[in-house]
Amino acid sequence: MKQKLNIDTWIRKEHFNFFKNFEEPFYGVVVNIDCTAAYSLAKQNGVSFFLYYLHKSLTVVNDLEPFKYRIDGDDVIIYDQINAGPTIGRSNGTFGFSYIDYHPLFHEFMIGAKKEIERVQNTTTLFAPKLDNDIVHFSSLPWINFTSISHARGFSFPDSCPKISFGKMTENSGKRTMPVSIHVHHALVDGLHIGQYIDRFQELMNDGS
Repeated sequence: MKQKLNIDTWIRKEHFNFFKNFEEPFYGVVVNIDCTAAYSLAKQNGVSFFLYYLHKSLTVVNDLEPFKYRIDGDDVIIYDQINAGPTIGRSNGTFGFSYIDYHPLFHEFMIGAKKEIERVQNTTTLFAPKLDNDIVHFSSLPWINFTSISHARGFSFPDSCPKISFGKMTENSGKRTMPVSIHVHHALVDGLHIGQYIDRFQELMNDGS
């Protein structure tokens, strides 16, 4: 489900109108997330660390309203639920785009995620069967301990979906960290909201559940 935001009464009306027509309205940051507790818990429970942190990230996205905004023509749409659109690697070195429904319970999310990963890995097509703006574009680069990242973009193609990328986990003195990149459309999301995402994501990665 989705609804239209009343832009005329929105406190960010001027910000939206200022940034929406930029040739490049996306901006982003890279931070290091402590994943020591999260990685240990995932391994103890025999679950995919990738799916574990993907679910934590998606939980935060669904808790922060600005990450649920999307631009549709001259309107701003608020989605009730945001799902995951991560890239999934294949054994032949290619990848495909996926569509994974969000569920608040990790084990329910994991069931659907495993089915979608299996579908991608057993097909050769690039795109997921379902295409919608109710997703975050997730990607994982577990080979690279990046300190910055950019994204391929077609500037003539309307896009306002956040893009979150996860890098290589490294270990130092028993502490595991992972770079995370968050890119957002500035007409919809400000630095304050990115900061809220980072803080909440780190809390969930620490909470041991």
